[in-house]
Amino acid sequence: MLRLWLAGGGLITLIAGAACPAQLLGLGSKPAPPVVIPTLQPPAPGYVFPARQTLTFTVDWRVFTGGTAVFHLQQQGDQLIVTATADTVGAVNMLFPVVDRFQSGMNTRTGCSSSFSKQVQEGRRKISDDLTFDANTGKQTLVEKNLVKGTQKTQTSSIPACVTDSLSGIFYVASQRLIVGQDVRLPLADAMRTVTVTMKVEAREEIKTPAGTFQTIRVQPTAEEGVVKNRGNIWIWYTDDARHMPVQIRARLFWGTITFHLQSVEAK
Repeated sequence: MLRLWLAGGGLITLIAGAACPAQLLGLGSKPAPPVVIPTLQPPAPGYVFPARQTLTFTVDWRVFTGGTAVFHLQQQGDQLIVTATADTVGAVNMLFPVVDRFQSGMNTRTGCSSSFSKQVQEGRRKISDDLTFDANTGKQTLVEKNLVKGTQKTQTSSIPACVTDSLSGIFYVASQRLIVGQDVRLPLADAMRTVTVTMKVEAREEIKTPAGTFQTIRVQPTAEEGVVKNRGNIWIWYTDDARHMPVQIRARLFWGTITFHLQSVEAK
């Protein structure tokens, strides 16, 4: 329930469909042209990532507060380390306890992700994933551990020279020019693939949260495949200022809608 749009684990390349016999013989309809993965653009000139920042959100499901989510950002040299936690509270915690931890690293000059990891405890399920990106070799490597069964497996696949991931991608988008009616396209690594995610900059809205009232820009991530598509409809509201700080996130899923409301912002 508290899994973010990004919390699908790894991130995305393209699936080539199997050709039918007529296509193999050169008959019938022409095969679709290959999908071109966009190049990840560097942060906009003059954009400054927070040196240290903690964003705390309450997570509501229908009329219930189901949990909390915390994003912590800290710069270490030219890396922005983003850590996210998601925990259930109250009755939801008794029914289905969730304790999720995510961390990613992003180069503040290029926007390229260097790593993504997660530790997920949902009911009796406990797994640990560590994903690293190597731009020099064009490879991503995933080490997945099942902490209940004590098993481990390693996978490797190709990636473009520069990708974002499903956690730091939220803050990478904040570094871009967000102009209503103009999309931001980016390569997102997920599930040992790479897919194109289009961030649709939809409208300006005033949003009220426990942390205050904000003038915002509403952005909707969309994709033809992968974790973004399979998570339903998602929106992120960024402040309409130089910070582009996320203050609200909403996911409309098949079983209901969950909303992350900004509770507090701290420079720590």
